[in-house]
Amino acid sequence: MRRRRSPARWLAPLALVACAVAVYTVVNATLLSSDDPTATSSTGKATTAKSSTVSQRSKSGKRRTTRRRRTYIVKSGDTLSSIAIKTGVSLERIQALNPKLDSNSLQTGQRVKLSP
Repeated sequence: MRRRRSPARWLAPLALVACAVAVYTVVNATLLSSDDPTATSSTGKATTAKSSTVSQRSKSGKRRTTRRRRTYIVKSGDTLSSIAIKTGVSLERIQALNPKLDSNSLQTGQRVKLSP
């Protein structure tokens, strides 16, 4: 009499591969969304606290509005140089607007001025 093999022999590796794909998808989506400067943090607050609207007229006479960030809320792993790169504001300007800011002791949730 021949013994029948259990389907768990091939179902277990298949389940392992499916779990690996699911973990990869979640991690990849999280990493992609954290690159977006307008993404929200885990508390649901936007990464920018204040913004002002600047109106300009183009050559055609139509009004064009652009948003300028006034402050930046520090996220985990941020440095002053990474904030400068993300926001497009020079490092010197950030340091001039925030004279009491210590680049070695940035804390998550701290506000950094980007414009006066």
